This record gives sequence, C-alpha cells and structure tokens, in this order.
Amino acid sequence: MTEAEAKPRILETAEEVAPPATSSPSPARKTRKHRRLRWSDFSYTTRVTLAFALIAAMTALVAIGVVSFVWEQHFRTYTADNMKTVCQTTADRIAMLYEQSGSLWDPETTKPAAQAAELTSGVGVKVIDDEGEVPFDSSVVIEEQQSGTMRSFEPPDRSQVAVAPIEIHNGQVVGYVRLWVYGSEALMRQPDQEFRDNSYQAMFIAAAVAIVLASCIGFLFARNLVAPINRIMGAARAIGKGDLSARTNLHGEDEVARLGETFDAMAESVEKDRDLERRLTTDVAHELRTPLMAIQATVEAMVDGVYEADEERLVTVNSEIQRLSRLVNALLKLSRLENRADPMKEEVVNVGELIAGIVATHEMFVSDSGLTLEYQAQPDVEVVGDADMIRQATANLISNAVRYTPEGGHIQVSVRKGDIMASIAVKDTGIGLSKEEARMVFSRFWRADAGRTRESGGLGVGLAVVKEIVDRHGGWVQVEGEKGKGACFTIHIPLFDPEAASARDRKGALPRVGHKKPAKSGK
Repeated sequence: MTEAEAKPRILETAEEVAPPATSSPSPARKTRKHRRLRWSDFSYTTRVTLAFALIAAMTALVAIGVVSFVWEQHFRTYTADNMKTVCQTTADRIAMLYEQSGSLWDPETTKPAAQAAELTSGVGVKVIDDEGEVPFDSSVVIEEQQSGTMRSFEPPDRSQVAVAPIEIHNGQVVGYVRLWVYGSEALMRQPDQEFRDNSYQAMFIAAAVAIVLASCIGFLFARNLVAPINRIMGAARAIGKGDLSARTNLHGEDEVARLGETFDAMAESVEKDRDLERRLTTDVAHELRTPLMAIQATVEAMVDGVYEADEERLVTVNSEIQRLSRLVNALLKLSRLENRADPMKEEVVNVGELIAGIVATHEMFVSDSGLTLEYQAQPDVEVVGDADMIRQATANLISNAVRYTPEGGHIQVSVRKGDIMASIAVKDTGIGLSKEEARMVFSRFWRADAGRTRESGGLGVGLAVVKEIVDRHGGWVQVEGEKGKGACFTIHIPLFDPEAASARDRKGALPRVGHKKPAKSGK
C-alpha cells in the first residue's frame, strides 16, 4: 500500500476511535434535559423566593375575590338603596308641595324632582300622576321636530328603576316618582362605578407590589438561611480534600447554628483522631526501632564473630525481646479496650475488698523499691463493673506511682464513697505533674520525666489503658499534682444502685465479687 493510500485510512481510524464524550450534545438531548426540569432542580434560594411569591399571589387573589364578592353583592345593594332613598325623599318633598298647590302639574310642585336630577349626576327623574300622565320627566327629548313627538329614556326594565309613591297626609297616593341611572343596570352612578373600578385597579397594583416585596423578602430570607449551610458545605468539602483544620465558625441558638457547632465539634474530633493516629504510628515506630536495632546489632556482632554467643549476650537479646513482647501486648490490650472487643462483665464489686487484695500483692514490690505503702478504705463501697478491669486500672496506677517516686517516698491508696460515685485514689510523693503535663498524661507513649530511661519509665501506655477502663465503666479519672511534690490519680466510678438494679434482679441477681478484707490498713 502506498503512502497516499495509507493516510486516508489513518484519518478514518482516528475518527473511529474518537471518544463520543467530546461531541457536543444534540438539540434533542438538550430538549429532553429541559423537559426534565423539576421543582427539585431549582436551588434552595430560588425555591424559597418562588414560594414566597406564590403565597403572596394566592393571598392577593383571595383578597381580590373577597372584595369582588363584596362589591358585586353588598356595594351594589348599597348604591341601589341610596338611589331609592333619593327617590323616596323626592316623593316626600313633592307630596308636601302638592298639599299646598293641589296639582302635580304645577312646576313648583315638581321642583324637587328637577333639583334631584340636577344635583345627582347621571340620574333621570320622572313624575307620574295617578292617571298615568307625566307632569315631569328630566330625560324627555323631542325625537321628531316636525311632529312634536317626545321620547323618554326611562329603562323598560322595571328592576333598573327606583319607584316611590307620592302619598299625602290622608294616605292617598296621587302619583309616583321614578328614578334611574343612565347606562347602569344596578342603579349605580358613574362616580360609584369609577370608585369600584379604581378599587379593583388599586387591588391589582397592591397585589403586584406584594408579590414583588414577598419575592425580595423571600430571596433575602433564603440567602440568609442558605449562607450558613453553604459554609457547612464548604467546610465539608475542605475536609473531604484533606484540610482537617476547616471549620464553619457558626455560633447561635438556632438549629442551623447548632448544626454548625456540632459539625465543628465533629471536625475537631476527626482532626484529633487523625493526629493521634499519626502520632501513634510515629511513636510505635520509635518505640519498636530501639529494641530492634539493639537486637539486630547484637545478633550481627555475634554472627560476625565480634561478640561471642555467650549467656550474657543472649540474656541481653532476650530482655529486648521481652520488652518488645510487653509493648505489643500492651498495645493490643489498649486496642481491644478502645474497640470494645472484649465484653465487660457486669457484677457487683466491693471496691474496698478488691483493692485490698491488690495492695497486698504489691506490698513486696513497693517495699523492694524503698517506698512505704498505706491503704485506707471505707466499708460497703460497691459498684457495678468488671472486677478484673478495675483491678488492672488500680494496679497500673500503683505501678506508675512506684516508677515516679524516688526511694524513701510514700504511696497512699484510699477508697471512699461519695453521694453517687465511688473513688479510688492513688497518691504519691514523687516527681509530680505540672498543669500542662496533667493534660497530656493519658496520651500514648507519654512520660512525665523525659530524662528517665524507657526501662525505668515504662511503656507509656498504662495510663491510657486506665482511662479506657474507667470510660467503659461510665466514670472519669481526676489528676492532681504539683511539680516536685507528687501527684494524685483518682478513679471515679458510679456507685451500685439497688433500686435501679431491681428490674435486673427479677430476671436474675447480679453476681457479687468479694475478697478477703485486709488484715491491716497500712504498712
């Protein structure tokens, strides 16, 4: 194949493999998308604005409908009654003049009819005597000049004419007064019609103004409501992209502000957890690296013949391996406590008797460290919890006090009963804690004295285990201390409430854990 023949094929192949996504959407597709537009497709601001406008429009339509009903019913009746009153007043005045003149054909007698026609614009007045003759007609015109024929504009429909009898003092009716409004079927004068039309026009203008104002108010209201929501969305997007420091900084008493505060609290918790996770990874790597490097260096030296594989070297390697094992076990135990992997027993524990057993097992350990140990306990201090976990938490506090108390110091363990909480306090005369250190004391791998060796300073996870155990029992740990004067760790756990446990006692009493009471309260 020649080069000229190959080029068109290359172009054709490029067109074939071109992705359809680059092509512009067809008009039919745009039309379908436009037809699928629904109320939920509008933004919240647009929906609130339209809702306010629709409410204003509906209110205006209802108001116009009610006013129209009033105009068509009550106002028409009102204007008709006014015309009937004018007609009756004119008839009464003609009757008074008739008694003086004795004839309706006297112009002075029908003068009130002429006055009514002149003073009331757009009104026709007609006076008829008892024989049907017409002494006065304000609407009469000469239709044909040559024959003298006269024509009246009185409406043929009697419902459009107000009629009042001309009645003299003896009750005799000598004629009638008829009154109508030119061009109106409801005895409504032109000023009244103009007033009605102007009222309709004013109502429509007011409705339009109300809709515009409602739309503006709805728009401002929606913008004010959506603004904090947009801030929450922006903070959520920033956190999703990895910026864990993003906050909404919303404060207030309304629901959206409380949502923002809850979101900030959640973001702060997530940021702390992420920091703890990163720090835990760094600390674990740091803690594992030192013994591993020591083991590696010792083993390599023995392999290379630098060191002999004697008992001393093997003991060194074994001690480092044991320390690694203790660290891994401590981390595993802490992880199980945090993840609630091990179920917690629920049994009634006599705290005084339980701690007495722990103090008895630690007396020799404390004495070998050159310290004195004192134990005080109030009777009948009972809580509901896991005896093994409480034992472990107390043992960790005692071991921690022994590590950080110089030789010749004193450790005091006490159990007391409060109103709703039981307290287990471990007080020492050691190196103490500052306020800043008290806030960090439950962090993993943290030590109060940076100058101490890892061997003498422990693994740095014991107090974290204590906090997790106490949290699972629904209590808290109180830390008090002063630099150079010692520290006091107090565990607070809710007391056992017999009344609250009565429901469980019906199904089966809680198991009770008891121990031998201590033979002496101090050493």
